[in-house]
Amino acid sequence: MGVLLASPRKKVTINTISSLHRKQEPITMITAHDFPSAHVADAAGMDIILVGDSLAMVALGMEDTSEVVLDEMILHCRSVSRATKAAFTVGDLPMGCYEIAPEQALESAIRVIKEGRVQAVKLEGGLEMTPTIERITRAGIPVLGHVGLTPQRQNALGGFKVQGKTTAGALKVLQDALAVQKAGCFAVVLEAVPAEIASLVTKKLSIPTIGIGAGNGCSGQVLVQIDMIGNFPPGRYLPKFVKQYGDVWNESMRAIETYRSEVKSRAYPASEHTYPIPMAELNEFERLIEGSSAGSLMDPV
Repeated sequence: MGVLLASPRKKVTINTISSLHRKQEPITMITAHDFPSAHVADAAGMDIILVGDSLAMVALGMEDTSEVVLDEMILHCRSVSRATKAAFTVGDLPMGCYEIAPEQALESAIRVIKEGRVQAVKLEGGLEMTPTIERITRAGIPVLGHVGLTPQRQNALGGFKVQGKTTAGALKVLQDALAVQKAGCFAVVLEAVPAEIASLVTKKLSIPTIGIGAGNGCSGQVLVQIDMIGNFPPGRYLPKFVKQYGDVWNESMRAIETYRSEVKSRAYPASEHTYPIPMAELNEFERLIEGSSAGSLMDPV
């Protein structure tokens, strides 16, 4: 599984994304956190694959995104990049590796590109992050912005709350989006923003917007893959904006439970799952071991 055939699709680049935006063709983005999840996303034709810090919860079992560290993100980026042959790949900068100073952010971004083997980085924040975005983009590294609800700052926001629900809040979302655009972002994620506001913000920008919980007026959409394919146990909370397109959890449960049952009943492995041996060789083997002690069987033949 570690060796892939050449992709029939042309490689998606920054220019491809700009072209899709100019043609007003929606841009598709999905998260992936390892080789299998990236492999299927790439094969399904995604334009962009994001190694999001949401992997802290969905892949590492952490409480929230603030726990994951840069070295862990780089490991997952590297795994995703090995599977991705056509999609444009973006790696999240996790909390704590870019906020202190632009130079710190640049060092982290360089590691994500060089070691993680992705094509761009994503970071959260608006106007206050413009010096950081400018520093990274001046070094030739594409940056995907992220405004509206910024999960790394959930404690300061009072939790995972919709942003831009008031005139002042909507204006801040627009100002942040314009700021990261001016700083050099090639696109910006709008998260948990009323659809009408996201649509108006999109019209004011010259770069694509990627919505998540921001309506269909954005230039594209992104979802967490684990959420949209249904690979989680019943009863797990899902944000309102998630549409579940599959039921991977229950299909996996069915397959594994069937496997367990067949092993217990000795229905598996059946003859078609085993390797044959010539009857003469089997008879000779049985003759050699019949009546022999374990000790004598250790002697050279």
